[in-house]
Amino acid sequence: MPATHDHHHDHEHSSHTHSEHGQHDHHHEPIDYGRSFLIAIVLNIAFVLTEFTYGLIANSTALMADAGHNLSDVLGLVMAWGATLLARRVPNERFTYGLRSSSILAALANAVLLLVACGGIAWEAVHRFMNPPPVVGSTVMWVAAVGIMINGISAWLFMRGSKDDLNIRGAYLHMLADAAVSFGVVLSGLVILLTGWYWLDPLMSLIIVAVIVVGTWNLLRESTQLALLAVPKSVDLLKVAQFLQQQPGVSAIHDLHVWGMSTTEAALTVHLVMPTGYPGDAFMDELTHALKTKFSIAHSTLQIEQGTTEHNCCLHEQIKFEPLHTH
Repeated sequence: MPATHDHHHDHEHSSHTHSEHGQHDHHHEPIDYGRSFLIAIVLNIAFVLTEFTYGLIANSTALMADAGHNLSDVLGLVMAWGATLLARRVPNERFTYGLRSSSILAALANAVLLLVACGGIAWEAVHRFMNPPPVVGSTVMWVAAVGIMINGISAWLFMRGSKDDLNIRGAYLHMLADAAVSFGVVLSGLVILLTGWYWLDPLMSLIIVAVIVVGTWNLLRESTQLALLAVPKSVDLLKVAQFLQQQPGVSAIHDLHVWGMSTTEAALTVHLVMPTGYPGDAFMDELTHALKTKFSIAHSTLQIEQGTTEHNCCLHEQIKFEPLHTH
């Protein structure tokens, strides 16, 4: 006897879903970081112009390198802000999920942009390391000290959203790293002022590059994974599978897929084998509510299969989750 199929969707455009107890799972509007982006961009543009100008005056590659890095951060902030705006576009007949995934592309582009900037900084620093020019240490110190303040304020603006949004975390980590790098430049300026070791300036540029690359690597890896429809880092797929298999009436599951629709939202599709018959809308609503609250999966598509655990799947290499037994 062939299996029968029933579908249940937790539509993301709905205002809420109902549980069997009459509770509501309301969709909260995402926090608007438009003002934070605007303030951070204006502050950093002003600082880039100031830092590069004084870098030329003081003949400091460390200052000019940091200015170049801060300019890439401005571009990164612009991309991240644009992505948050695009993510709010409503779905249409061409983009049925809207433009949520633009935040993933922005995070990925941000990481790539930083690595390219690092290459340019390192190239210039290596050339100057062989023949370091005189550097005005006091100028380096004061300009970098201003950078600590600017980048610290900018990082604080994004601190709240850095835990839940990879796109916002990218902006936060860049600003935080810049504050730390500026602190390093202050130290190098102080040492140059006291010792006259001008070679320390290009050396600090290379240290800046190393710090940025290390801080950017995780962002690059996670954004690349999300672009390839990987399971978001915040979702434990095995726990999701175990949770679904433990639901009353579920004898097996298959075709479980979880992927990131954006840097903040995850989606799920799964087939639930339930030989006893269709469980009812209350059960389905309760399950989608649980997936949202327990695993932060905002959009769930559940398919019920009755009568057998056998199935024909077009994806032959799909991972099949066997029933898990708890002790």
